[in-house]
Amino acid sequence: MPPDATPGDAVIETVTGSITSLGFSSGHRFVIGNWTSSPVGALSDVMWAQPDGRRVLLAPEHGADYITSIYTFDEVRPQPVEVTDSDVSVSVSTGDLRLSIDLSSFVAPFPPRPRFVTATVENWMARALLGIRTHGVSPTGVEEWYRTRKLSRVRSAAGTLGEVDLGELRPVERPLGFGFTDPPRPPCQTILKVDLIRIRPGRQEDRAN
Repeated sequence: MPPDATPGDAVIETVTGSITSLGFSSGHRFVIGNWTSSPVGALSDVMWAQPDGRRVLLAPEHGADYITSIYTFDEVRPQPVEVTDSDVSVSVSTGDLRLSIDLSSFVAPFPPRPRFVTATVENWMARALLGIRTHGVSPTGVEEWYRTRKLSRVRSAAGTLGEVDLGELRPVERPLGFGFTDPPRPPCQTILKVDLIRIRPGRQEDRAN
């Protein structure tokens, strides 16, 4: 079987867009997804790790259903999420949460590559250099390949929760506990394509190793 082949009964799902991750001195940490395409259409969401470790998903209802079929949370709040994403900034508005993020103009590009490279060489390098994984199995048994196309750092950020200021920009303190890996500690934005395959129960343990 070729390196990127899949079992005959497997269906590949693909999402394309960006992930922006950052923390604040108040202890709040955020992973912001802004997906231009997915099996449920364009979608924006916020995975929110609170100071006490509680994991909250903010997403529109159709998106919340899809995301929770892959990742696990302590609380899910179906609600509109507005994300404006450009080459140099990201803004988020959802419920009482407001985030304003400035990105570095420096962008590190990555060439296209097949999934088997992401699962082997790229995964090894990411773990060694950043302490993250680019391939693994989610808590609900979905195999994933995170294929980065561009990476830029978060230069500055501000946030409020209602009338409360979230504090100064900080590295992403781990663990967040949303999926099989945490984002890099340095605040950053990743432009990427994610391939997903829902694994049969009998194959989950083997694929997780």
